[in-house]
Amino acid sequence: MKKKFVHMANVGRTYMQHGKIPVKALASVTCSIFPKDRIAITGPSGSGKSTLLHLMAGLDSPTSGMISWPALGSIKDLRPEKISIIFQSNSLIASLNVVENVEMPLLLQGIKPSKARATALEAIEKISLGSIAFKLPEELSGGQAQRVAVARTFASDPKLIIADEPTGQLDHPTAKQMFDVFLASIENSDAALVVATHDPAVANRMDKIWQIQYGRVEVTDDFSN
Repeated sequence: MKKKFVHMANVGRTYMQHGKIPVKALASVTCSIFPKDRIAITGPSGSGKSTLLHLMAGLDSPTSGMISWPALGSIKDLRPEKISIIFQSNSLIASLNVVENVEMPLLLQGIKPSKARATALEAIEKISLGSIAFKLPEELSGGQAQRVAVARTFASDPKLIIADEPTGQLDHPTAKQMFDVFLASIENSDAALVVATHDPAVANRMDKIWQIQYGRVEVTDDFSN
């Protein structure tokens, strides 16, 4: 059996509100992510979806339980070529234009500038953003900025893609087109995709749907045991 990209065992996350009031964001979650997984995480706002994604990506630490990345290494190894994240909010660097934003993770990996630029331009063209390649983030609409973040993700060719409402700022035709590219880009790879979404059209295109409510996750079709 292929190694898991992520394994979470009885993971909980509690925050202290106003420094003294404990708020339980997640309660005893056990799940695994395998190569080629296509997982939708659904649930109401405030149910813990973003907290779960941040823990999976190694951006946050649990207050109970254990998280490991058997096929990816230790937490210090979770670089963009291993795990790439599409945040719900605009995560572009304001001083860089579109193509510079997309090529930045490639340059940080040590890829030659000429190859990084060519790869970034190809990723931008895939989602029909070639006409804005040299615009700054402040010149983009919210939907365009989100699509640039998607292009940046795929340019790095990561093993695990974690996306928090990637189509939330897009109209339905554009969201469908972008998600078509999303899935086609990883169709022939071992990459796994985990998407938090409120959109049934997105969730229903995934192989597994995990429902989260009040910090508890109902995992379906999981083989972690």
